[in-house]
Amino acid sequence: MKTHSTAARGSASRQMPDTGRVSLGRLGDFVGFRLRRVQNQLSRDFAAATSAKGLRSGLFSSLGIIEANPGISQSELSREVGLDKSVTVTIVDELEKFGWAVRERSKEDRRRHELFITDEGKAHLDELFTIVGKTEDAVLHQLSPAELHLLSELLDRMYAACMRDEG
Repeated sequence: MKTHSTAARGSASRQMPDTGRVSLGRLGDFVGFRLRRVQNQLSRDFAAATSAKGLRSGLFSSLGIIEANPGISQSELSREVGLDKSVTVTIVDELEKFGWAVRERSKEDRRRHELFITDEGKAHLDELFTIVGKTEDAVLHQLSPAELHLLSELLDRMYAACMRDEG
């Protein structure tokens, strides 16, 4: 794995555009802090836009992963969303209570539960994706389509490296 020296980090962050706000100091040298700072802002905006829906943190992303991966297990969902397994169980319980997802016993492995989105869950998820799209559009207009594509590729590579380090 490549590492960057402290000197390289410091010079890189000093070349970043000035936001006109307080200095990040050494925190600006770390991509994790910068990513988390953007994520916190986007999450806050999304939470404000969906506050009337009473969404618990993690429901949207969990439902989106279930839709994209019919039959995913709770442990796979937990790993992919980055939540503790006990939190994932609570989220899946809520998704079932709302009628947005169902948990079915696997036919191949009776110890495993498979998760599926319901039609009601799909309709609700479509609405949530519209909201998150509007929330992110307010920020992503800062990037060209090519920059957005590059950012997505870089984030995927970084995530893959994180997952290799865990395994």
